[in-house]
Amino acid sequence: MHRHDAPEKSFIPVETDLDLAVRAAWLSYVGGHTQEQIAARLGISRIKVTRLIARAQKEGLVHVFVEGRAARWVALEDALTARYDLAACVVTPTLGEDDLPLRALGNAGARLLQGALERPEIQVVGMGHGRTLASVVEHLPRIPRRRVRFVSLLGSLTRSAAANPFDVIHRLAERAGGEAYFMPAPFFCNSVADREVLLAQKSLQDVFALARCASFMMIGIGTVAEDAHLLQTGMITGEELAELRAAGAVGEVLGTFVDDAGVPVDVDVNRRSIAVGFDDLKGKEVVAIAGGHGKVGAVDAVLRSGIARILVTDEQTAEGLLKRTQKREGLAAE
Repeated sequence: MHRHDAPEKSFIPVETDLDLAVRAAWLSYVGGHTQEQIAARLGISRIKVTRLIARAQKEGLVHVFVEGRAARWVALEDALTARYDLAACVVTPTLGEDDLPLRALGNAGARLLQGALERPEIQVVGMGHGRTLASVVEHLPRIPRRRVRFVSLLGSLTRSAAANPFDVIHRLAERAGGEAYFMPAPFFCNSVADREVLLAQKSLQDVFALARCASFMMIGIGTVAEDAHLLQTGMITGEELAELRAAGAVGEVLGTFVDDAGVPVDVDVNRRSIAVGFDDLKGKEVVAIAGGHGKVGAVDAVLRSGIARILVTDEQTAEGLLKRTQKREGLAAE
C-alpha cells in the first residue's frame, strides 16, 4: 500500500499541543482577547480554546506572564501582522529541518486549511502550487465533509510532476471528499499569442470563473535565486531567470514575478503565465505559506503587494522579515 493511501499521523511533536495551549493562554491573559477572538485566530472551536487555557493553567505556565517558547512566536505574529497590515499570521517553530521547513509549514498550513473546511460559508477553495502546498495536503487528515470544490489557481500542465498543481488539487479532493478542478493549460505558454488562444477556450474559461469564486485561497511564494524551484523543474529557463533578475524581480506568486516593492516587473514571462491575476485575489481570504533559507526577500515583496491577508511562515523567516522592515523604516526616517 502506498503510504499516501494510509491514514497519516500528525508529524507535530507532542510538545506542540502544549505550545498551542501557551498561544491560547498568552492571547487571553496578555493579549486580552476574548475566547471567540482566540478561536478565530487559531482556527479552532471556543470549547477547545477553553480546554487549552485550562491545560496551560494545569501545567503551571500561567503566572503573571505566560512561559514557553510559543510566547515568542505569538509576539512575532503580532509584529508581522502590524508591519504588513495582515488579518492574521502564524509563525511555526524551527524543527531542525533543511533549508525548506516543509514539516513545520505543512502542519501549520494543514491546520488552517482544516479550519477553513469546517466553515460552511466556504464552498470553493483555490490552491496554488509548489512543494510547501503539497506538504500541506500531505499533513491534512482525511475529513469527509459537506461537498466543496477545490480548484487550481494556475495552469496545471507542467514538465515536472514535482511542480504539478493538478496533483495537489487531486490529492486534496481525495482527502477532503470534494470535487477537483484543474486548468487544462500550461503554467507558462511559449508566447503571448499562445496564451490568448488558450484563454479563449471555454473549458479554461469555466475553470477561471470557478477560481474567481473561491473565497479561501492558499498560495506559495517562489524566488528568483539560482536554485529557484521554477528553474529546477523546467518551468522557466536560465535565460528567463536572468531577464527577471535584471528587471528587478525578487519573488513570484501564481506566475507573476514582482520587485522588492511588490509590483509586477515588466518582462515577457509575466505576460505568458496562465493563472488568476492579482485583481482576482483582492477581497479574498488569501493565505500565503512560505519560508526557509533565502525566502525573506521574496516573502517580503509578495506581502508588500497586498494580495495576501494571512501569512504562515517559520520562526527564522519571521525574524528576517522583521529585520527587513525595521531597516526599511530606519532608512525612510533618515
